[in-house]
Amino acid sequence: MAVMKRFLFSCAVVAASALPFGPSTAVLSEADTAVLEKAAAYLNGIDTMQARFLQVDGRGGVAEGDLYIDRPGKMRLQYDPPTPVLIVADGTFVIYVDLELDEPSYLDIDDTPAGFLLDPQWSFTDESVEVRSVRVEPGVLEITAADADDPTAGELTFVFSEGPFELRQWKVKDAQSREVTVTLYDTQLGVELDSNLFEYEEIDIFDDD
Repeated sequence: MAVMKRFLFSCAVVAASALPFGPSTAVLSEADTAVLEKAAAYLNGIDTMQARFLQVDGRGGVAEGDLYIDRPGKMRLQYDPPTPVLIVADGTFVIYVDLELDEPSYLDIDDTPAGFLLDPQWSFTDESVEVRSVRVEPGVLEITAADADDPTAGELTFVFSEGPFELRQWKVKDAQSREVTVTLYDTQLGVELDSNLFEYEEIDIFDDD
């Protein structure tokens, strides 16, 4: 469980430190810029989102669950059994919860790739974003970006489908070049979500009441 916790927390939501490869900023063409603007417009058009997700890590580990997003700043990754994990972004923190122990860990949302996805106004051309690559293939568009203020702190890849244009995957790479891929399906946008989904209340095991 400790290994799973470290791996999920570092790869799924944490911008890990000291990548073993150096950062490289892409030289963008006009076509690349148009792609970036299209992707940013899609992301900024997300108010709320609900989807199923399939998470696969580089060692073949697989987990499924439900994703909820309420931009800006809020997200919930609720894993199906037997994975005893809950991840909640409440607008300030990303909270990883070991459900077997009811043991939460907190990280400032701005120190995680979740901060990228949940920004109130996303722009790939903002000076705070370093675009590392833009790949356009038949039916698929991939954009890899990093924090320009800390370009060795990890990277996040967005994968969009064409026809319809929508976010289908994101990939997070950690300090050891391990990668987690989260694939979305049954995606619904603009749904009404309960605000309680984005809250986590710790249980006081010493409370006798």
